Amino acid sequence: MDSKNTKASFISKGGLLTAFGVICIYLSTVMPVNKLYLLAIASCIIPLSVVTTNIKNALIIYVSTCILSILICGIKVTVISYIIFFGLYGVLKYYIEKIRKMYIEILLKLAFFNMAMLSMFLIYKFFFPNVLNLNISIYLVIIGSQFVFLIYDYVLTLFIDIINRKLKI
Repeated sequence: MDSKNTKASFISKGGLLTAFGVICIYLSTVMPVNKLYLLAIASCIIPLSVVTTNIKNALIIYVSTCILSILICGIKVTVISYIIFFGLYGVLKYYIEKIRKMYIEILLKLAFFNMAMLSMFLIYKFFFPNVLNLNISIYLVIIGSQFVFLIYDYVLTLFIDIINRKLKI
């Protein structure tokens, strides 16, 4: 039997990736700076698990990382951001990129991003009212976040390509 594809291998990889994800999320809750950077690192775990194991295992890693993060860190802004956007985006990216039509892919990704941002905005507004003190126009934030998201998606795609090349999958 191939040692790369056994259940024990999937479980051990899942445990390690979940632990790394929870550590990144925990650090994002206690560090005063680089919160988004740590969440972006944590978001790379889901595509990595898709590449090294399978999509089912990646979903289990996502759910277990979310549950453990809530149990360890509590309900905090960065944990909610991971649950709504950063963790879920890797799974969604996998399915969207199966379409193989760039314009449709970009539209679907932007639609998900905007729905996630709206969800986070509403949650933050009602449950964390002091978090959203913006000194600039909300329209500039929306437009700027679209560009930042597209850069994030491109960097995540580069990361996935590097992993694929290194593992020769």
